[in-house]
Amino acid sequence: MEVIQHIIQQNEQGERIDKIVSGLNKEWSRSQVQQWIKDGHIKVDEEKVKPNFKCPAESTITVTIPEPEGLDVEPENLHLDIAYEDSDVIVVNKPKGMVVHPAPGHYSGTMVNGLMYHCKDLSGINGVLRPGIVHRIDKDTSGLLMVAKNDLAHEHLVNQLVAKTVTRKYTAIVHGTIPHEYGTIDAPIGRDPKDRQSMTVVDNGKNAVTHFKVLERFKDFTLVQCELETGRTHQIRVHMKYIGYPLAGDPKYGPRKTLNINGQALHAGVLGFNHPRTEEYMEFQAELPKEFEQLLAQLKNNH
Repeated sequence: MEVIQHIIQQNEQGERIDKIVSGLNKEWSRSQVQQWIKDGHIKVDEEKVKPNFKCPAESTITVTIPEPEGLDVEPENLHLDIAYEDSDVIVVNKPKGMVVHPAPGHYSGTMVNGLMYHCKDLSGINGVLRPGIVHRIDKDTSGLLMVAKNDLAHEHLVNQLVAKTVTRKYTAIVHGTIPHEYGTIDAPIGRDPKDRQSMTVVDNGKNAVTHFKVLERFKDFTLVQCELETGRTHQIRVHMKYIGYPLAGDPKYGPRKTLNINGQALHAGVLGFNHPRTEEYMEFQAELPKEFEQLLAQLKNNH
């Protein structure tokens, strides 16, 4: 179960708890939140309340998102761009806009729904909602993901992630002109205490390291390649914002005045790992999506 906490600000005091909580995530309906409150999944300062409870300032709302009971992931005949497949592993080139696995608000149309239809056999380590999923990329990030077909493969791939031996290179467009050619961002990432739906650099966060190099410079923007050493939630988006070069189009961490695109300009273009059975190193590349290429052409023309 995922647990989210939110501290009531001065401008929120006196507001109904169901209104405040439904505003924390646009995918949570008011009626769904009210049911969670009645079921005790939402508390204020560890106490059960009613949906019309008026929240005092500096009190803490704790939302424990319940796992859907008895939910079966329905196989769906979705188009999947399979870069590689054998009896242990699938490598999928996920399109922008597709959610990786079912979650509150997204129980169909996800990559997992498509995989269940495509191959039927996925590892069960992450349970019914995330079968086979070893790592994730955000909904609006495109690119390569490795998926495990059995538990042996799953454990092997996860161990490689922990050992930092998996190659993960992303192409991104960021705001601003980065003056130097290379850089390493070593800054811990955790939940933003002011916004529990966002991540940020915090002293008590988890270790996070991103390496980057400049590929091309444009007027007011830079094309970079980012290589992950660790894999924290929103890592590249948070780290590039932290050093003053937020991703173009990023609705959460970028500026309001940005390029007219749907979500961040970020593509997981290179993925490499040792095969869980043969130990052979395998590396895959996915070309930039057409939308990304068109954006680059536009920046070059403006430049």
